[in-house]
Amino acid sequence: MTDPARQNVIPGSLSRKEKTGGKVVASLLNLRTGGLFQVAAALLWLPQAALVGSAIQKLTDGGGLADVILPAVIILAIGFARSLLDMTGTRLIFRTARKTISQLRQQAANAIAARSPIDTQRHASGMSASIMAEQTEAVLPYLVRFQPVRMRVVIVPIAILLAVAPLSWIAALVLLVAAPLIPLFMALIGWRAKEASAEQMVQIGDMNAFLLDRLRGLTSIRSLDAVDATAQRFRETAELLRKRTMAVLRVAFLSSAVLELFSALGVAMVAVYVGFHLLGQLPFGAWGSRLTLGEGLFILLLAPAFFEPLQDLSSVWHDRASGEAALDALDRLSMPGTPLLGPAAHPSRSSSHETSPPSVTIDGMEFRHSGAGASVFQNFTLCISPGEKVALLGHSGSGKSTLLSLIAGLAPVSAGQIMIAGQPMTEDSAARLRKRMAWIGQKPHLFSGTLRSNITMGRGHVGLNAVSSSLRFAALDDFARDRHGLIGEGGTGLSGGEAARLALARAAADGGADIILADEPTAHLDTMTADEVAEGILALAANKTLIIATHDEAFASRMDRIVRLDATT
Repeated sequence: MTDPARQNVIPGSLSRKEKTGGKVVASLLNLRTGGLFQVAAALLWLPQAALVGSAIQKLTDGGGLADVILPAVIILAIGFARSLLDMTGTRLIFRTARKTISQLRQQAANAIAARSPIDTQRHASGMSASIMAEQTEAVLPYLVRFQPVRMRVVIVPIAILLAVAPLSWIAALVLLVAAPLIPLFMALIGWRAKEASAEQMVQIGDMNAFLLDRLRGLTSIRSLDAVDATAQRFRETAELLRKRTMAVLRVAFLSSAVLELFSALGVAMVAVYVGFHLLGQLPFGAWGSRLTLGEGLFILLLAPAFFEPLQDLSSVWHDRASGEAALDALDRLSMPGTPLLGPAAHPSRSSSHETSPPSVTIDGMEFRHSGAGASVFQNFTLCISPGEKVALLGHSGSGKSTLLSLIAGLAPVSAGQIMIAGQPMTEDSAARLRKRMAWIGQKPHLFSGTLRSNITMGRGHVGLNAVSSSLRFAALDDFARDRHGLIGEGGTGLSGGEAARLALARAAADGGADIILADEPTAHLDTMTADEVAEGILALAANKTLIIATHDEAFASRMDRIVRLDATT
């Protein structure tokens, strides 16, 4: 779901929506204040250049060392002031940009957490990780470098033009003609730069998603003897990413070359005019009088400073393209989809004090995935008695896993209602009702760390005694001793049966759960291991309501009732 504050974290960019969130307004003000500090530092070059021209004029008029000491001291003092202002502005901008990026990541994480796990339009986890970790970093130079430079481009050349025009209208005209050509060509290049950067961001995300998917399926790839084919596909993806990156770099170098060309021509034309004017070859252009050496030197010192912000703009133009492409990627990551019903946070403790297992009632339910045309369920009705064991059977795609997710409140239904123990599953009640449920998935994700952390899953109310009991229940206590309770990412070192028993231990650790939802718990297991896991689930479900989605007819036959979704959806 889209956080309203997300639209405000593009400080200084008037082309994007700005709202009035407190943190956002503070970020905007801090970044603009830092930019103004840097603008002030740049503008202090005007009095310095005037003092330099004046001092040299005095020397050419026959003055001595005493005539230039005071200007030199003032120039030095202004130099210290410029350094202080520039340093203060840079520090303020950098700290604010870092804080803004943290807000961006937090808002993206909140948006991901707010989307239902069964949302068919969810980004691949590899792509989401790439956007939040790698691509978001491209926003930093965009805020730290491009935004302040853009502010200087707007203010500093105008101030210099106003300082030069009273002395020489020819010099001011040269600057005025040369300056607009640079933004014009930069804009033309910028369109292509943004497009190239966006293509590069997409390719990076695709490559990360591809790599993560193949790492997860490494065992299957080896068993199918598809290692060479996977490596070839990875090489092709890497080559495509290389081409996208080189396209971005070509555009970046082109923009720098264009700007340097026009800047050099502008400075050269001003220098030629001032030089020939002082030599008497071009006596016009100074409002009816001749420029003095000091005035000519003042104009020459300001000409490079006039183009300096534009040159800086060239060096950060690629940062703009990359930053805006990263922000667009974050926008897509935060797009609303099928929402999770209720908050996603773990409960601090189990609050189920009911003495009997609950019933599950589904009345006239309709549901379709976001963006899908056909409904998964239409006018679906099901009543499960307290403590009943029910198996959901059906072909792949019939909606078994989706039905379990809807019972768990992982997505809102389009019509009808779901009731747990007579209480309707709503936005307000979903989190409370989920406290009564335990989930056993087909492919439980296992994290690198201890068995205990993989069982507690951040649930503070699951203590050490509950973990020990669940390990014994799932017959993993010997494994915990032999491996010192450590496992690798993705369950490295565990067999398929051990991973399934670990999922069983997760469910058993929370004694407050009185609804067991099991999604294909015996899939991909050999017959003996599947029987052991089935026995464990039935033991865990004693005096509880059990709903399993399975293709295993033998396991389903041990339930109190079988519901065939092929005939009901």
